[in-house]
Amino acid sequence: MMEAFAEGLWIAHGPIIEVAGFRYPTRMIVIRLADGGLFVCSPVAMTDRLKREVDDLGDVRWLVAPNSLHHLFLGEWQAAYPEARTFAPPGLRAKRPDIRFDEDLTDSVPANWAEDLDLVIVRGSLITAEVVFLHRPSQTAIFTDLIQHFPPGWFSGWRGLVARLDRMTGALPEVPQKFRNTFVNRPAARRSIRRVMDWPCEKVIMAHAPPVTSDGRAFIARAFRWLGV
Repeated sequence: MMEAFAEGLWIAHGPIIEVAGFRYPTRMIVIRLADGGLFVCSPVAMTDRLKREVDDLGDVRWLVAPNSLHHLFLGEWQAAYPEARTFAPPGLRAKRPDIRFDEDLTDSVPANWAEDLDLVIVRGSLITAEVVFLHRPSQTAIFTDLIQHFPPGWFSGWRGLVARLDRMTGALPEVPQKFRNTFVNRPAARRSIRRVMDWPCEKVIMAHAPPVTSDGRAFIARAFRWLGV
């Protein structure tokens, strides 16, 4: 279930979930930071096997929701790792008052993460503010929902048509049209993405698209060309 992606960085694939009948795969990122603690981003459904594999990597110290849409399984992980600190992205505290959040993600990288991680909050969308991370040692940018790509046939019937019109099933990974339409503050979005593009990024991981293993900066620039960056 756990897949090594780079030195100190793993991907875990969870079950498919449905939103309004649309099927989405789930993907979690686990990073071992310099002090040995584990940073878990966008937790997927907990299973006994997954917990064993994570425990074999180290101590889970941080649980992170990268945007206000990826939060379904945070409670399970808090129950399994009560000593871990949970970080909320903009907008999630109000949406999930049932979850204990210890800290908020801001534009400043927490000191415990700074050696290994950088972050940018991509602002300007009415849907969500997404926190994009950089794993410095492997030069990997970590997106969640802002860039997506599904294979032909993943969605069927009228949902397949909607997905195509939403730019989710084209030839290349793209920012879905629904996100483009809701970036009402495009100057803020451009500032955010330009900061991401300044990173020394070679690889890109996304929640709903195959990983990119080379030329990451060029990939990000192409995906956000419509924004004028």
